[in-house]
Amino acid sequence: MNRIIFTTLYSALVAVNPFLFADQPADSSDIGEIKHSFFVVHGMTGGGWDWQIIDQLLSEKGQYVYRVTLTGLGERVHLASPSVGLETHISDVENSIAFENKHAVILVGHSYGGMVIGGVMDRIPEKISHGIFLDAIVPEHGKSVADLRPELLKFRVSEGMIHPAWISFDSLPPHDVPQSFKTLTDKVSFSNPKIVGIKVTFVVFSNNPLERQKRMINDHSWRRAEAMGWDIRHLISDHNAQRSKPEELVDLLLEIVN
Repeated sequence: MNRIIFTTLYSALVAVNPFLFADQPADSSDIGEIKHSFFVVHGMTGGGWDWQIIDQLLSEKGQYVYRVTLTGLGERVHLASPSVGLETHISDVENSIAFENKHAVILVGHSYGGMVIGGVMDRIPEKISHGIFLDAIVPEHGKSVADLRPELLKFRVSEGMIHPAWISFDSLPPHDVPQSFKTLTDKVSFSNPKIVGIKVTFVVFSNNPLERQKRMINDHSWRRAEAMGWDIRHLISDHNAQRSKPEELVDLLLEIVN
């Protein structure tokens, strides 16, 4: 009788919730890493496509990864317009975090993406647990990319769009595309006092010690990161480690956050 009752109850529970007795997924300790939520912001003229390998490698280690593509770039190139500014790109990331409903976010910005994640840190510091600037522009309140990196102004500007020399249309997508010039001239807000509560790491990409030494002297972002007391890390790589050194970059990211 008891066996009949048990079988009946078991069948009823499975009918109500078929997942109740299913094998449970391994927790983060089983994969050797703490699970984090990475939101990755690409550099100037790029797109989320450029971080696909990094996404794959981090995801294989149990991490959550969201590759933001900024308005007018990558697969969102159809939205390109001279009216797109830095504030638009900051909102892209802020809304991605909100609609993914994530907290304690690891915010990663590469190159121009440093200005973007700085603006996000200023807007929603309570949702960011760590900011990682990968060979990135370090924002300064009230200044623009053009103020901090005036050498970028040498590139051709046509109909409100900047065309850096590295852009090529000789191949099928994915590839870099022109970017709204307004994104380089908009001033960034980076003054929220709550930013100081966020852990921040600045990562220098350099090919050799001599190049690193020159960067240490001439790189405004590096000097500013040191002045703010940020953790400084180094990776032997060219400027696009996501392409040339993806495994090493992923190892470094996990080392930083764990």
